[in-house]
Amino acid sequence: MTETGPFVVFANFLSDLAVDLDEGQILTTWAQQAPRKAWLLRPGDVFVTPVPLSRDFLRYVYDLTGVPPDSVAVVEVPPAGAVPLARAVREAGLVEQVRALAGDKGAALLPTALDASAIEFARDIGIAVHPYPTVEAAEAALRMTMLLNTKSGFRETAWKLGMRLPAGRTCPRAETEGVARELLRDHERVVVKPDRSAGGHGMRFVSRDDLGGGASLPLDTVGGPEGLWVVEECLDVAESVSVQLEVSATGTRALFTGAMRTVQGSFTGYVSPLPPSRAHVAAELEEWGTALGRHLADHGYAGPFGLDALVDTAGVAYASESNIRRTATTTPHAMVTRLTAGSAAPPPAWAVAKGWTRNPMDFTGALGRLRASRLAFDPDRGEGVVLYADAPPDGRSWRYAVIAGSAGDVEELETAVAEVLGFEAG
Repeated sequence: MTETGPFVVFANFLSDLAVDLDEGQILTTWAQQAPRKAWLLRPGDVFVTPVPLSRDFLRYVYDLTGVPPDSVAVVEVPPAGAVPLARAVREAGLVEQVRALAGDKGAALLPTALDASAIEFARDIGIAVHPYPTVEAAEAALRMTMLLNTKSGFRETAWKLGMRLPAGRTCPRAETEGVARELLRDHERVVVKPDRSAGGHGMRFVSRDDLGGGASLPLDTVGGPEGLWVVEECLDVAESVSVQLEVSATGTRALFTGAMRTVQGSFTGYVSPLPPSRAHVAAELEEWGTALGRHLADHGYAGPFGLDALVDTAGVAYASESNIRRTATTTPHAMVTRLTAGSAAPPPAWAVAKGWTRNPMDFTGALGRLRASRLAFDPDRGEGVVLYADAPPDGRSWRYAVIAGSAGDVEELETAVAEVLGFEAG
C-alpha cells in the first residue's frame, strides 16, 4: 500500500464484486473479518467498519503499531442486512459524520472491494478513491474489475494471456450437468464453480459415480437460475498457491507468494513464502501475474490483486482464478511488513490460520494465554503470534497470524499455539 493519506479505510466486505448480494449469509460471515483492517490505520485515518471492534483489540493494535488512539476515528455501522456498506452507512444516518471526518483531513477512500457502491460513496462525500487520482478514474476501472472477479472472465483473459488452464468450459446453469457429463468422459472428476463466487463458496466436486444411474447434478443457488457456471477438470492437486501483486504508475510488481490451505476448495489459511521446492512455480506465477497486471493497467486498474493457481502432483501449475481486490492475505501481509519493519533480519516467514478452542474466551483471555507462554508477538524479536482479527463472535473460532524467521519456525509456533489456546484436534 503506497504511503499517502490519510485514508477512510472502508471495510466493504458486503459487496457484489466477488459474490452476488443475494448470498447474504456468506457475506455477513466474511464481514466478521473486518477488524483486521485496523492494522492499516495510521494517525489521521478514519475506519468505517460493518462490525464492532472490542476496545481491548483496538488497544492491542495501537500498542503494536504505535498509533495514538485519539488520532484515529472509528465509525461502527449498525447491521442493515445484505446491503453494500455504503447503503448501511446511509441508513444509519452516518454519512455526514464520515464526510466531516474525511473532509477535514483531505482523505481518500481505501475500500476492500472496488465496487460501484464504494465509488458512489466516495463521490457523495467528496473524496477520491485510493490509488486513483479522481473518482472518475476509479469508475473507469470498474468494468474490468468486475469481469476479472468472475470465473468466466478470468478463464477468457488468462487464455488470451497464455496462462496454462485446466480443461473446462463456461456455460449457463441449465447446461452444467450436460457439460459435466461431457468432461467426465475424459476426466475422473470435475469441479463445478459458480461464475461469481469467492472462498470456494458454491463449488461442487463431481465424479463419474456421482452422476451414474440417472443421478442429477446438485447445484448451489449461487447466481440464480440465469447465472453462468464454469466446469473444469479436477486436477490431482498437490498444492494451491498464489501470488499477490500491485499495479501502480511504475508498473506491476509482485509483493509475495504463498501456499493456500484449503478444504474442499474453501480457503482456510495461508503460508508465505513458497518453499524453495516451488521456486519454478513462483517464477511462473510472477510471469503470469505481471502479464495480468499489464492487462489491468491497460484498462485503467490500479492497486492490489491476486492470482491463484493449482500445482498438480507432477509439479505443473495451472492458473485457477484472479481476485482483483484486497484479498484475505493482503492486509495480513501489510501487517507483517509493518510490525517487522524495524528488524535487521531478512523478511520473515508468516502464516495466517484459524483454530477452534474447546471453550469460548474473550480477547483478553486469549491474549493473556499467549503472553504467559511467551508466544505473543514480540516487536524486539520480530516474531510471535498476532490475534489479527479480534475475538470471534462465538469466542471459539480464532484467526491468528504467526511470524517467524523460517517456515520451520512458523510450523513450530503453530503447534504451540494450538496447545496453549486449547484448539480442538483436526
